[in-house]
Amino acid sequence: MAHPLHSPILDWYAEHNRDLPWRRPEATPWGILVSEIMLQQTPVVRVLPIWEEWMARWPTPEALAKEVPGEAVRHWGRLGYPRRALNLHACAKAITADFDGTVPATYDELRTLPGIGDYTAAAVASFAYGKSHAVLDTNVRRVLARTIRGEEYPPKATTTAEKRLAETLIPPVGAPRWAVAVMELGALVCTARSPRCADCPVASRCAWLLAGKPAHDGPERKGQTYAGTDRQCRGRLLAVLRDAPGPVEKALLDAVWADAVQRERALDGLLADGLAELVDDDLYALPG
Repeated sequence: MAHPLHSPILDWYAEHNRDLPWRRPEATPWGILVSEIMLQQTPVVRVLPIWEEWMARWPTPEALAKEVPGEAVRHWGRLGYPRRALNLHACAKAITADFDGTVPATYDELRTLPGIGDYTAAAVASFAYGKSHAVLDTNVRRVLARTIRGEEYPPKATTTAEKRLAETLIPPVGAPRWAVAVMELGALVCTARSPRCADCPVASRCAWLLAGKPAHDGPERKGQTYAGTDRQCRGRLLAVLRDAPGPVEKALLDAVWADAVQRERALDGLLADGLAELVDDDLYALPG
């Protein structure tokens, strides 16, 4: 049954959607899977050039599976959270070995791939194969929290109640387009910090707006810090390894971060996560 939100959001999407390569008809399931992994916690503007380079270099899972994992990390560039690169490499090997090189089409099969969780499995099944799933990324959760529940922000972790609500909104026809339309509305209009309610196609039906935009009454939402963190230190160390043609001496890593205790902790973390390896005494390299 059609919901009052369907038509206005779908009509808005038809006019305002961004032309992104992974949304085009010629996009492959592999390209869509790569985009979904890259877009986790990373804005489109940063993902686009890396995605295009990645797809030109590795247009199929088999192409990536032939490489050592370090090459995936190297070409991940500065997207952040580089373990995602290792997950994609592991996915490529699993798809090649277990699915004859074809990205699986069902949610359950997708969940068997390394690092693939509920959201990514639902998104790839929907966008690559036209399946009907509730696709709940941060943007979708925020739109539903505001328009239906009258809350400024959704809970930090996806709840069963959110999933059930999203499932009741899935249209009988065109579920993937509905999912991406709500996602786009959250990305462009119903944003986290500065929602453009005057431009929203469902402003007249938004429970949060109609209630006077009540402030979030849950736990304080703090922005992530980066400067001076272990994560920044790891990024500096990984950049040295990524930019080098081969193994690098420990002294080159020591030079990029002054705090020796934090630097060693970050380096140990990279080794433990499989993002770097010790190839000889005081020689470090990307995995592979």
